Amino acid sequence: MFIDSHAHLEMREFDRDREDVILRAAAAGVDYIVTVGTTLRECRKALEIARRDPAVYAAVGIHPHDAKEIDHNTYDVLKTLAGDEAVVAYGEIGLDFFRNLTPPEIQRRRFAEQLEVAADLGLPVIIHDREAHGETVATLKAWQGRTGGVIHCFSGDTAMAMTCVEMGFHISIAGPVTYAKSERLWEVVRQVPLERLLIETDAPYLTPHPRRGRRNEPACVVLTAQKVAELKGVSLDEVGRETSRNAMRLFDIPRKAKES
Repeated sequence: MFIDSHAHLEMREFDRDREDVILRAAAAGVDYIVTVGTTLRECRKALEIARRDPAVYAAVGIHPHDAKEIDHNTYDVLKTLAGDEAVVAYGEIGLDFFRNLTPPEIQRRRFAEQLEVAADLGLPVIIHDREAHGETVATLKAWQGRTGGVIHCFSGDTAMAMTCVEMGFHISIAGPVTYAKSERLWEVVRQVPLERLLIETDAPYLTPHPRRGRRNEPACVVLTAQKVAELKGVSLDEVGRETSRNAMRLFDIPRKAKES
């Protein structure tokens, strides 16, 4: 059993073959997928997908790239969407100082606001952190991790990972762990306890080796799990079982009836 704890099935890259992608994931042993909205439009689409398929759950929130688009109605809409049983997390939210598609000062303000929305909703948070490690940790410390959550597609060092774990967060490992020059991420995987790790694809992005260069999809989370198993010195079955257990506890799934 595997759970892809972070994918973007709502994105247009999957419009032509979304159902086939979900079927391929199931055939690969992926029992559940969390599809993560990044804009209001994509949050609505993510929820529609999750409502249709018992193997899919949704997260809603506004990505830092799009935080500049938040207005006085945005949070009301997100709170309404979050009331659906198929929504298991708030995100992805956070800071991205690599591309700065939203000015940093607006990112900081909207990140803090969205953490409060998540706390009000009682939902775990999915955190985006790119080239903003120090500020991300400082913001989460100030917030005190009130609903817990996950640092998605972790890209920091071991010290940051352990600090986040101590605050009650999970560390999610994506396709880059399979790349040849990911020594820092390898050490994170070795040091973080398996009971605090999740695995993800971030599909359609970050396709793991040896499929790199092609569109990523949830079935490929097994390739990431294989590398985690190698680094941990445990079986693939153990990685699948433990990371799935972690995701099910964090996201409170399954909430919907899953067809056998």
